Amino acid sequence: MVTQYKCPNCGADMAFDTESGKLSCGSCGRKDTIEEMAGTPNLPKNAQVSYNMDDDDKKAAEASFENDYQDKSFEDESVSHPTFSGGEVNEYNCNNCGAVLLTDPQTTATKCSFCGAGVVISDRLSGNLAPERVIPFLISKKQAEEAFKKWCKKGILTPNNFRVADRIKDITGIYVPFWLYDLNGKGEVEATCTRVRTYSRGDWIYTETKYYHVYRKVDLDYLRVPCDASKKMDDSMMNKLEPYSYSNLKEFQMPYLAGYIAEKYDYDDNELLPRIKQRVNSYVDSYIRSTITGYSSVRINRKNINIRKKNSEYALLPVWMVCYDYQQAQHTFAMNGQTGKIVGKPPISGAKVAAWFFGVSGGSFLLFRIITLLGGMLS
Repeated sequence: MVTQYKCPNCGADMAFDTESGKLSCGSCGRKDTIEEMAGTPNLPKNAQVSYNMDDDDKKAAEASFENDYQDKSFEDESVSHPTFSGGEVNEYNCNNCGAVLLTDPQTTATKCSFCGAGVVISDRLSGNLAPERVIPFLISKKQAEEAFKKWCKKGILTPNNFRVADRIKDITGIYVPFWLYDLNGKGEVEATCTRVRTYSRGDWIYTETKYYHVYRKVDLDYLRVPCDASKKMDDSMMNKLEPYSYSNLKEFQMPYLAGYIAEKYDYDDNELLPRIKQRVNSYVDSYIRSTITGYSSVRINRKNINIRKKNSEYALLPVWMVCYDYQQAQHTFAMNGQTGKIVGKPPISGAKVAAWFFGVSGGSFLLFRIITLLGGMLS
């Protein structure tokens, strides 16, 4: 099932507007709220939401998602996720021009390659693939491009012709699938710590060492820890885009996707649970260690950390993907579509690195020579 949102005034395609938070018509400028265009009872008169369905679409199915992951230390709570009804389809057509839409199986929203109309593939957001939450884009494509150009200019060691930022090949807004986990972490640690004091009496120097048995026990809750669920996205890059502000977290409505590309998850919350547990385990360990302070040395004798999942939500988070051509190579950068944070590996100028290295080395050598000469003069 292909869904396209049409303007009630002129019939042109509507897309999500980052400034107003509404669906906006690019032709006449009309704006309608997400709730109105999502099909609520407040739907504007004469509003058009077009569908293109084949026979398979008419076979509705409902599925429930249950978490049966078992932890050896203590059991994770079972979580059910809301489902939308919908069936499987094999081919999609644009309602504007009739062109066939060829998409990756994971794509849930895209644009027609022929007429540019925004298309939401509704059936791929149904059943256990239905997102529960979404953070809408707060940064427009124009703002993303301007922010990226400013970021390029700040590169001290990047080549000068890269800093100009005039080779942007494409900027694409993508809703990336994430699981947001609520987890509980219990930690218990026993350690042997020392305090060392050195003092002198007469001609003697004494070293006093006191030993302490330290015990810590913590019970911590971590809410909505994100973990990207797409095979296409680089995990380390997605981690570096954090944090997202959940003050903009909305209940999912399909009109938010209009005008953007969206992916469905490749991994469910159970498959990603070991990865997110490992991450939160390090948080708990770091917190415990931060409470053991004021000692000369700390030796951990026993440590036990258990992480339990309390809840998980399937959410779509906004990311601008920037493709930049430089010296016949494509560099990919990611920008948080809510905060504007940019991550990626820009090219490095070998000449600038060498100049910086020799500049630092030369400065250090000169400083050393000055100190040596002054020392010789004073002696």
